[in-house]
Amino acid sequence: MPRDGGRYFDGTLGGGGHSRAILEASSPSGELLGTDLDNDAVSRISLDLGRYGERAHLFCTSFTNIDRLCASLGWASLDGILLDLGLSSFELDDASRGFSFSRSGPLDMRFSKQSDLDANHVVNTYDEQRLAQLISFNGEERFARRIARRIVEKRPITTTTDLAEVVSSAIPRRFWPQKIHPATKTFQAIRMEVNAELDSLREFLPKASSLLSLGGVIAVISFHSLEDRIVKQFFAGHRVASVDLRGLPVQTPPPAIGLERTPRKSIVATSEEILINPRARSARLRVARRVS
Repeated sequence: MPRDGGRYFDGTLGGGGHSRAILEASSPSGELLGTDLDNDAVSRISLDLGRYGERAHLFCTSFTNIDRLCASLGWASLDGILLDLGLSSFELDDASRGFSFSRSGPLDMRFSKQSDLDANHVVNTYDEQRLAQLISFNGEERFARRIARRIVEKRPITTTTDLAEVVSSAIPRRFWPQKIHPATKTFQAIRMEVNAELDSLREFLPKASSLLSLGGVIAVISFHSLEDRIVKQFFAGHRVASVDLRGLPVQTPPPAIGLERTPRKSIVATSEEILINPRARSARLRVARRVS
């Protein structure tokens, strides 16, 4: 639990709910360092958290800059670190951001509007093999080759709903998933490519854990099996060994400090929580505490 006087980090501000809870629980003098790549989110949350005055330090940047930001504030360590991966409900519900396959919008999918790479570039310029690789690897989509071939055939594709229709047409209807849209995995794969999400997570974990104070806690909420696997292996003290979408080895060094998983297994949403928030059905929370 956050405590009075503690220093905390929220790497994905999103709607600001986690940040508000941390500031409330650590009152009257606990401080929060928060980041988000979405400038709109930072602006919105800055107004909401204005009541906490100088206790809240918010920046529009990647959570991978945690070490530089702590240094700029003169913070040698953190008592708690939270990372809620994926995209926020605000981003998903805004059709102009290009994340939704149910609302027509531009092929964007950037967390940061300053990023050069967007979904339009991925969809309309990547060759068929590269598309198939990233849809298979990032999206874990069994029909990746068929989808990539269909995308190339239907170019140019300009809107999210057009892309969703093209992807759906490439998957035999008898194999359409029951609980999610057939284009979900492909959209996820493209979004992860645009925002370099796996690379950012691998870069973040060693930096974050090294900043934990003794007894400090790091918590990561993931919505994708690849992300969850990276977090699980890192918290267990293992070198994170995996491959990229080209099949080349990618490694994250093990933590330089002693971490203890609390609990050892991931925490998932209850059926009641999923009824309130269906998007929580794929969420997995993993927590570790610095013990040495």
